[in-house]
Amino acid sequence: MSEKRKIKVKTTLVELDGDEMTRIMWRMVKDTLIFPYLDLDIAYYDLHVKHRDNTDDRVTIDAAEAIMQYGVGVKCATITPTEDRVREYSLKKAWKSPNGTIRSLLDGTVFRTPILTKNIQPTVSTWKKPITIGRHAYGDVYNNVEMRVDGPGLAEILFTPADGGRPVRRTIKEFDGPGIVQGIHNTDASIESFARACFTYALDQKTDLWFSTKDTISKTYDAHFRAIFDREHESWKDKFRQAGIEYFFTLIDDAVARIMKSEGGMLWALKNYDGDVLSDMIASANGSLAMMTSVLVSPQGVFEYEAAHGTVQKHYYKHLKGEETSTNSMALIFAWSGALRKRGELDGTPDVVVFANRIEAAALETVEAGVMTGDLLLVADRNPQNRKVSTGDFINAVAENLQRKLYA
Repeated sequence: MSEKRKIKVKTTLVELDGDEMTRIMWRMVKDTLIFPYLDLDIAYYDLHVKHRDNTDDRVTIDAAEAIMQYGVGVKCATITPTEDRVREYSLKKAWKSPNGTIRSLLDGTVFRTPILTKNIQPTVSTWKKPITIGRHAYGDVYNNVEMRVDGPGLAEILFTPADGGRPVRRTIKEFDGPGIVQGIHNTDASIESFARACFTYALDQKTDLWFSTKDTISKTYDAHFRAIFDREHESWKDKFRQAGIEYFFTLIDDAVARIMKSEGGMLWALKNYDGDVLSDMIASANGSLAMMTSVLVSPQGVFEYEAAHGTVQKHYYKHLKGEETSTNSMALIFAWSGALRKRGELDGTPDVVVFANRIEAAALETVEAGVMTGDLLLVADRNPQNRKVSTGDFINAVAENLQRKLYA
């Protein structure tokens, strides 16, 4: 690669900017690792919480539609406002999770895999291989309806058939006093897409597929997930057998116990909330929440890459005070590299794929050389060469390694 020639990315990439410390790092990553080397057309959407508020969250919908149009997006971490955040940013209301909105519109499955380095051992000593989480990215509490109940009364579920059939009612709770009520849903079409995506991904990666719910307690909701996975498995049995991999179902509490004693190396399919929680556990056990890749895959073959962690609020407040931060940017870097690799694969431009691979190799080699942020210094193998660096210095160190790979 010549220093004067930038690699041409053939098709537009959709960029979704975010909030707080991750927004600061996002700009550093782009300016240091991406834009100097790529001739890249960006469809930019600002998902800063205040801009979402100013547009009544229309910008989130527009961003999702752009991802569906162009096929690949890359997203920074964003705030899901609490009441405290509403006051902090003077928002009109507590808007829904932008991730939840995008996942619903794309009807996708989120696959999250740890970023492994040679000098950081999993805190679970039995784990030898990465555990990938396949998270159903639709429904559950992320698309719920909930209310505060102020006093005694009857809470019900009511379904009114569109064909004029007889309405169906179920009692949730006859309240004697104040309480809370929540309604969640899912659809057969979305669960079927989730199951197909997981079986397809497991076969592609040649890895065992686990699925777990609590169907002994949730005899309709969770049991329906299991029934759809069992039905889908019937059409994959022969392919799995030929590939030497297996499909395994167990209750989620049993699955958690088994995972902790396993060697890893499986794709663990989970419902939306379960996948959200347990993917963070897997990430943390492998070093840091910032050491996890995340990609949302829709049934139509649309991809959105993002960091699995949040906006790093505490570091952002330090940054605003002018204090030095040591924030891990690995997940943000891998979000960009993942999106660029997929863009190159879809466009048939191998030089873009190679560039994405080199970014990742440069980042891994930086950590393995002992140059790391504070979160990793706490969990890395002890080595006198290890040193904690600032947010910007880490990204600059990755850039130096990348330059050596590109211009050697």
